[in-house]
Amino acid sequence: MATVIIKRLAKSPFVLITVLVTLAAFFFTPRSPFKSFINYTQQQVQRLFTAEELALYNGTDDTLPILLGILGSVFDVTKGKSHYGVGGGYHHFSGRDASRAFVSGNFTGDGLTDSLHGLSSTEVKSIVEWREFYFRSYTFVGKLVGRYYDSEGNPTKSLKGVEAKAARGTQLLEKQKKEEAKQPGCNSRWSQGEGGEVWCDDGFPRLVQRPLEIALTGKMSKRCACFTEDQLSEPGLEVYEGCDYLSKTCRV
Repeated sequence: MATVIIKRLAKSPFVLITVLVTLAAFFFTPRSPFKSFINYTQQQVQRLFTAEELALYNGTDDTLPILLGILGSVFDVTKGKSHYGVGGGYHHFSGRDASRAFVSGNFTGDGLTDSLHGLSSTEVKSIVEWREFYFRSYTFVGKLVGRYYDSEGNPTKSLKGVEAKAARGTQLLEKQKKEEAKQPGCNSRWSQGEGGEVWCDDGFPRLVQRPLEIALTGKMSKRCACFTEDQLSEPGLEVYEGCDYLSKTCRV
């Protein structure tokens, strides 16, 4: 049967040419599913950068993408060139890992470093949240070998320590919120002309320490809370300077 079909095709040159063209198109034309697979595979390959290599992608060469690192993760921020390119407000982050500067605000000299030494748990938590922002908003392209990733791209003890400290900060903040919810806070307002004031709709304003702040920020701070008259004898309550003992509104 197949032999008969071939003989008939051979007698009809137009049909034969059509068949040959169709076969050639099938075998030699790249098909989109295969191309998509190649693109997808290329996107999954993540590069390991040295600090010197990353520095090349600082936005000064228009032929290269703009990259930045945060906690050792490297992102392509080229689509934000107006911010990360030369002259942009965030150009100091480009071509390096300046994790510390995300919370310190020091964009010069030693401030542009990936070292988080001495930062509080809330500050470290904030940097981890910045990293999450870049994962959501930009393309993750690789890892920076050094403080947070080893030469094989595995997380180091430093990165694990940072993430543990950030998680601890989250737990402490939740605990602080629960504790402070037990004692209602004061109302407050401030204006340039009149200054500030705090007041309580029910109770009397007092300054109280926030004990978890030492673990969170490394500093002891206070907040304004409202206490009923029978609570005013509790230890640690501080009357605002210049405010009457039983005043419900105090200038600050």
